[in-house]
This record gives sequence, structure tokens and C-alpha cells, in this order.
Amino acid sequence: MRYIIIGAGAVGGTIGARLAGAGREVVLVARGAQYTALREDGLRFRTPDGEHTHRLPVVDGPAALGALRTDDVLVLTVKTQDSEAALDAWGPAPVAGGGSAAERLPVVCAQNGVESQRIALRRFRRVYGVCVWLPCTFVEPGVVSAAGTPLTGILHMGRYPHGADETARRIAADLEKARFEAPVVPDVARWQYAKLLGNLANAVEAVSGPIADEVARGLYERVRAEGESVLRAAGIPYASQAEQKEARGDKVRLEPLDGAERGGGSSWQSLTRGTGTIEADHLNGEIVLLGRLHGVPTPLNELLQRLANTFARERRAAGSLPVAELIRLADEADKMDEISEAGEADDVVSAAAGA
Repeated sequence: MRYIIIGAGAVGGTIGARLAGAGREVVLVARGAQYTALREDGLRFRTPDGEHTHRLPVVDGPAALGALRTDDVLVLTVKTQDSEAALDAWGPAPVAGGGSAAERLPVVCAQNGVESQRIALRRFRRVYGVCVWLPCTFVEPGVVSAAGTPLTGILHMGRYPHGADETARRIAADLEKARFEAPVVPDVARWQYAKLLGNLANAVEAVSGPIADEVARGLYERVRAEGESVLRAAGIPYASQAEQKEARGDKVRLEPLDGAERGGGSSWQSLTRGTGTIEADHLNGEIVLLGRLHGVPTPLNELLQRLANTFARERRAAGSLPVAELIRLADEADKMDEISEAGEADDVVSAAAGA
């Protein structure tokens, strides 16, 4: 199998480097400064074992590869907001012997949130989801780091929307030879929704810095409680925190890396890099969407979605909103929601009385 990593940033670069280090054939897909750096200097991969340089084929799109091979696996690791463009580019790509990538090849969505695999399933026949638990960082163009040891990460995976098959097992076997744990599960979405609840903290971290004390932790717990209420109302199952803790154990310990200090998570990194976009619409925004569909108020997740998007659009510095101010805004959002609900209730009573 040849792995085509669509989005060779932190997650894609780490997965690609580890697969290449295990002897698997890998092609990196990148753009801009990352494309240039990978082409000129290779992928520099920093780990607790030291820095390794992988000189791998690098392309900026499917045309550079010509006809794809029948044993190709497309691994989608771009941020969700970039998924449609990537899938639109790669879906029609021709495959040797006839047909297109969307018709013949598997696409593996190794991303935060749950939306990309829905987008992919509209285009591709064979879609696989991955719950990505992988501490890694985009350091600078051409350089990524992964501080986990003895395993680099844990990647639950399965067929989307449900099930497991031989392709999933073959991919998982390659990942496990590349210093990942990759359990193949028939209910991968259950793990992804559990990860989504944890990722609701990404926006808190992005706008106000690391969740480093009880005050910030308390805010995140309020945000998470909204998310849990929404998933219950929607009837969506998710792995419990205890189940996640048991699955992870001490398999992925974080070690400081010389010259590659780990910053914040993926949303923090988007702000730090000044990309102009952030994945909040598909993290906090997923909870907002489900809340609106099922009649559950989500004022805190709405607030964080709006703030994170504003920070990205205006290219504000990551972590620049004091956490005390964020909590004040959260309290205000909660209060306004209570007033709105009371007003709606009064309207219902008045309408009933008039009838």
C-alpha cells in the first residue's frame, strides 16, 4: 500500500514520517511554504529519539502523480474547513486501469471532529474514520515534532459510518508497525464524539491560553457539560472518560523536545501560524448545530465558536484574551440565554391565554 498524506502538517507529517520510518511508501501533499520546505530540505521530524529527516516525494495535487495506483490509500489530514477543497481535487483523480479515486480508493479521515467523513461519504465510496489522539506540533515549514513515547499516538479507526473490514485491518497493521496503537473498531464515531467533547477546550485555549488552573478548568467543564447534554438529546453514544483513560493508559507519555517546545493544540497552532481560519465551526460549532436541531441551548459553545472565528479572521494573537474576561463573557452569555428562555416561555403562556 502507498500512503498519500493529504495535508503534511503536524498530524499528516507525523503519520507520514512514522510510516516512512517503518518502511512504508509515502507521498506527502502540501502547499505554500510547507511544500517548498519539504521539496528542498525533506521532512524534519523531531521526537524523543532525536531528529530524523525523511526525503519523501512531495506534490501539490493529484496531477503531479499522474494516474493513481490501485493500492493507494488517501489519508486526509487537513483541517476540516479545508476538506471540501481537498476532496474535490482528489476525488476525480484517475486510477490506473480505469475509474476515479472516489470510485476505487479508500480515503481515511484522520482529523478532529466528525464532519469530514460526512463530506467524504458524499464523494467517496470507501470512507474510514480515525479518532486521532496524537500530540504533535507544526514547528515551522518543513519541521514537525511529536513528543509521545513509547508510542507516538493512538488512532482508533474503522469504516464509516460503521463497521470494520480487511482494508481497515491492513492500514491498522501498518500503523502499529510505525509506533502507533491502532485499534480497529466497528463504532469509530463513538470514539470520535468522545474526542470532540475534549476538543471543545481547543477554543478556550486558543483565545485565552492553556487551561492551567481551576478557574479555566471550571469554564471548560461548563462547556463540556453543554456538549454532553446535546449528545444525550441527540441520542449519540460516546466513549466515557474512564474508557478513554483505560485505553490510553501510559502508552503515550510526553517528553520535552530540544528545540521543539510543544505549544498549544491544533486551534492554538492555527492562530499562531496566522492561517486566517480555525476549526471551531466543526468542534464547538458541531455542538451548536446539534443543539439547534434538538432544542438544547448552547450559549457557551456559541460564544467560543464566535470568538475563535473572530480571532482567526482578525489574526489576533493566540491566548490574548484574559481568562477572567472570557469567564465574564461566558457568564453573560449564560444569563442572556436564561432571559431569552424566560421570554419564550412568557410568549407561549400569552399565546395559550389568548387562544
